[in-house]
Amino acid sequence: MNERQRARRPGGRSARVGAQVHQAVTDLISERGYGNFTVGEVAARAGVADSSIYRRWGGLETLLTDVALARLDAQSPMPDTGSLVGDLRTYAAQVAREITGPDGLAVVRLAVALSSSGQQGLQAGADLRAERMRQLQSMLDRARDRGEHAPDAFDVLDHILAPMYIRVLFGMVPLTPDYIDGLVDRLL
Repeated sequence: MNERQRARRPGGRSARVGAQVHQAVTDLISERGYGNFTVGEVAARAGVADSSIYRRWGGLETLLTDVALARLDAQSPMPDTGSLVGDLRTYAAQVAREITGPDGLAVVRLAVALSSSGQQGLQAGADLRAERMRQLQSMLDRARDRGEHAPDAFDVLDHILAPMYIRVLFGMVPLTPDYIDGLVDRLL
């Protein structure tokens, strides 16, 4: 194997396998709900060996956490518009698009399930929340550094994210731009 081949490999097959496994998990959650499939079924759906999943993720709970975080990071990255109101409106709109999109309900159900399942699931849910809160806190800290009055991260969760998640869980959609902007305005 020459240097050029070695240099291409890390992002190639590994990235494809990761994407296939993530999509398989999302599809299975959409079809069957959380907890109603095994690593073997994910592997079969993704076209990989279960040993590949165990080697990379260690188990189903860790894989599920990785899927949820990857979806959140890809679809709802923390914006930096230069103002807190702009950041919160952009972030809330991104989250709304993600949770009302084709796989949105599956991702919401996954987040809820990770927060309420066995010990390993509780840890996975805690890891997911901690990472997202860390990212949210960084956005709020940037606003404070600019001299803006920023709410607590839990206030953002309570007043912007929770109402959107509840509406999606209970089928009360769409989440209109006016509704989303109103959540941000009421918080600020």
